[in-house]
Amino acid sequence: MPYYFSGRLSQHLLWLACAAGVVGLLASRALVALAPVVGVCAVLANPNVRREAGLYFRNGAAMRAAALFGFLLVSGLYTSEWATWRHELFRSLTWLGVPLAFTLAVPLAGGQRRAVGALFVLGTAAVGLATSAQYLLDPGSANAAISVGQNMQSITGVFHIYFGVMLALSFFWGLRLRQHPEARLWWRGALLGAAAAAALTLHLLAYRTGLLVFYAGLLGYVGWLLTQKRLVMSLGILVLLALGPLLAYSTLESVRHRVGSTLWDLNQYRTGQDLNDYSLSKRLVAAETAVIIIRQHWLLGVGPADAHAVMREQYDWRDYGLRDASQADVHNQYLNALLGGGLVGLVLWLAVLFWPLTRRWARTNPDLCFFILIQATGMLVTDTLSLQIGLNMFVFGYGFLVVAGEAREQRKLLVAGC
Repeated sequence: MPYYFSGRLSQHLLWLACAAGVVGLLASRALVALAPVVGVCAVLANPNVRREAGLYFRNGAAMRAAALFGFLLVSGLYTSEWATWRHELFRSLTWLGVPLAFTLAVPLAGGQRRAVGALFVLGTAAVGLATSAQYLLDPGSANAAISVGQNMQSITGVFHIYFGVMLALSFFWGLRLRQHPEARLWWRGALLGAAAAAALTLHLLAYRTGLLVFYAGLLGYVGWLLTQKRLVMSLGILVLLALGPLLAYSTLESVRHRVGSTLWDLNQYRTGQDLNDYSLSKRLVAAETAVIIIRQHWLLGVGPADAHAVMREQYDWRDYGLRDASQADVHNQYLNALLGGGLVGLVLWLAVLFWPLTRRWARTNPDLCFFILIQATGMLVTDTLSLQIGLNMFVFGYGFLVVAGEAREQRKLLVAGC
């Protein structure tokens, strides 16, 4: 019983949920699905949960996440794809469960939070190295696939877009974790090696989205260093920004193939050629198609559950020569929010993504800022929330960094008030 009344049971369950979430993102969908359930159990195991229940409703980050779920619920009033709507409603319960866990469970201690971060960094780097080794076993076949716009998935089956984003996050979070004053020399070396492995994997496998967010993160890091008046380091990273892509292009065949296939892809779109086998061209066509629909349903959208069906109907009017199997949905989270939810849906989504930066405690947390910058950049070229792994990756990071951060600030105010 002391284990329960001291709050350690709740805290350890939350820690277990976080560990399961990280391992699940890297290797197991089952663990990803179970992690929010364990998180809710952590809430129920909090001996003070009744007294602290109001903290959830006063947590702005949790309420904005709940508003997204609420909008999806209300969209049922005008949806026509009922089966899809019910499925989307079920999978979006994570918007409620994860923030609830990080608000009402006993908060993780500093060492526990660092352990979760280290698990993510080292685990992602390990999967990246294993995937790189798989690439090196047969680089010819891999480069041939890259030259026609295909990508290697991670060795554990993580979709390349999300794995690229995870690698970029691991690079920056690894560098941040090694700077902690309690980190020992060997631990700093391990984290530095993991960060280097993540960056190497991104370049070796030539993940377009991953490299985009990686260099966007470096540019954001330069901006942060300039605010700290660290001019020498800022200059060094700017040199890296300029030379890194050139060095990768000159030394890595995979990068040269990726650049060549990307330029050829764009030329197919520009000249109006057959687009069926070209990823970027199909995405640009999907954006054109979505804009036509958005102009007609600009306020509330067509309904998140109806977006796919309405896109198919619009393709019936103009298919750009694409076969049915090649007709893509929107690969842009902002356009997708407009398509499904109109201006209201977009405003709700932008509030979830960027509102934390209006708070001083959030702006001074580099880990949180890197998360928002990398996710916001990646969403320019992918609809992150459309696949369950993308939804889980974002909501877990949002809960761990944003919701938990706001909960800590609330508790500080309560202690100060006492």
